[in-house]
Amino acid sequence: MTSMKVIIVDDERLARNELKRLLSKHSNIEIIDEAKNADEAAIKIKEQQPDAIFLDIHMPGSTGLELAESLGDDVNIIFCTAYDQFAVDAFSLNAMDYLVKPVNPERLSDAIAKLEIRLEQSKKQTSLPDDHKLMVKYGETMRIIPLSDIIRFESIGNHAAIYTPHGKAFLHSSLNKIEAKLDANHYFRASRSDIIRLDAIESMEQAISYGLEAKLSNGQTIEISRRQATKLKQLLEFTQL
Repeated sequence: MTSMKVIIVDDERLARNELKRLLSKHSNIEIIDEAKNADEAAIKIKEQQPDAIFLDIHMPGSTGLELAESLGDDVNIIFCTAYDQFAVDAFSLNAMDYLVKPVNPERLSDAIAKLEIRLEQSKKQTSLPDDHKLMVKYGETMRIIPLSDIIRFESIGNHAAIYTPHGKAFLHSSLNKIEAKLDANHYFRASRSDIIRLDAIESMEQAISYGLEAKLSNGQTIEISRRQATKLKQLLEFTQL
């Protein structure tokens, strides 16, 4: 494949140089820039749209974790830090990998291989299967759940809340990006702020706004906009309410 463009984000010049040395051994990696703090990195990422960033955690000002949270899934993130205790937090932010300094060349090769696979898959993206596994953080607990467990996605800024039998959790991705990965046979865009699972709908009734109100299996009631209500009726082949 063509070279993968990356930006190195680390406040220590020696650490940036060492990572550049290691990455130079990989012909499929092109280092397009580097940044010494989160604010500088955010600007460069927006301007240059890298395929991935190698991101330190402890930096002056905003931390790498805070930067990752603000980026959502706009870029692939490989954390590269001297501290191993932040791995759970990193993976809850959809980090692609977590490397501990001094970086092991074999682990770096593994991370680059993962990046290459992910970029190839994104080019031929199809909807995710129901048994696709997600790592989700509930409070201090990480769970691996199948996609089918998610009853509802709710837009909250650039992120999304998800509702499952285990409770409420968050994904660092916009609703539009999530929708693009979902199978329309299982999930439906109820409104600008909600995506719901079709087989989680227990009942529906007319809403005052001329749309619909759907009661879900978790007890929540979601309003379906008037336009989307028409689509849903057609999808489910309803002849009457």
